[in-house]
Amino acid sequence: MRAVRVAATTGALLVALCASARAQWLNYPTPGVPRTTDGKVNLAAPAPRTPDGKPDLSGVWKSPNADRLEANIAQGANAGAVQPWAQALFDKRLGDVRADSPRARCLPLSVPFHNVFDLLRIVQTPALTVVMYEAPNNVFRTVFTDGRDLPADPNPTWLGYSIGRWDGDTLVITSTGFNELGWLDFGGHPQSGTLRLTERLHRRDFGHIDVQMTLDDSHVFTKPITVATQLVLQPDTELLESFCDNERDLSHFTRSETVAVPLETLNRYAGLYQLPSGKDLVITVNSGSLIITQGINEPALPLMPRSATQFVSGITPTGLEFVTDANGNATQVIIRTTDSQLTAVRKDSR
Repeated sequence: MRAVRVAATTGALLVALCASARAQWLNYPTPGVPRTTDGKVNLAAPAPRTPDGKPDLSGVWKSPNADRLEANIAQGANAGAVQPWAQALFDKRLGDVRADSPRARCLPLSVPFHNVFDLLRIVQTPALTVVMYEAPNNVFRTVFTDGRDLPADPNPTWLGYSIGRWDGDTLVITSTGFNELGWLDFGGHPQSGTLRLTERLHRRDFGHIDVQMTLDDSHVFTKPITVATQLVLQPDTELLESFCDNERDLSHFTRSETVAVPLETLNRYAGLYQLPSGKDLVITVNSGSLIITQGINEPALPLMPRSATQFVSGITPTGLEFVTDANGNATQVIIRTTDSQLTAVRKDSR
């Protein structure tokens, strides 16, 4: 039985609870799905088409999210495109272990977040396409493809207003009218009311939709940023009912204060370490913060200092403590989670 994902706990013991109803059709074979001789779904089969010849995007989908876009939408080539005030707010939200997140109040986050988080269902008709998201809170959006324009003076909403048009076999969705309360990702990049979001969805075969999202918002970014992902068909399953029930925990939220650690010190911690498994752990300095880029399952987000040697993740319950020599150079790093502790030994020399 698949369970709806529960929001990650944090170092402040912020626990987001969600209740899901039992579904009866999680293993019911999806009609019309091409299968190989051994009964497996042929994801490489040709994409289905609607009676008017357009690719049919309908189905239950999930993003593999290899780049952890749900945690940080402004990474890689987009890392330097965040306005200073927005970057400062992002860092503060991480330092506060996301106590002000909309999810902590049982609210939506944003379209970019929901597009890469858990399951979604697309229902396509000639006049409109509906996108339903499994979690959190089963939010939905309607994309009108009946020729209407975007509203000239919209009442701002969490997920905005969306219209679509076909560019060959690609559905192009344009959305505006967002409020300023949403978060573009789990880490906390802000959503502005001036955001113009363009999504391009191309079903290249039966089992895959290529997705490109361009966020044009000069208030938050120094230039439009574009992120790419894909959706993979999830046949023989259903969306589960999901309702957030964690607003009662707000009174227990605890914010932790970060401390200033000199860049020289951070540079002494950055380097190559070896985990007990033999794998490499790579810690780098980027924009004045430590970031784990390889070795453990951490999103590419700044580690928040709690002391000169102790750091925490703003997303997962991972904590790091650096052991130093007489010169202040790190020789080991102790990695602690809620249920384990391991020590990585430095491999490179300073």
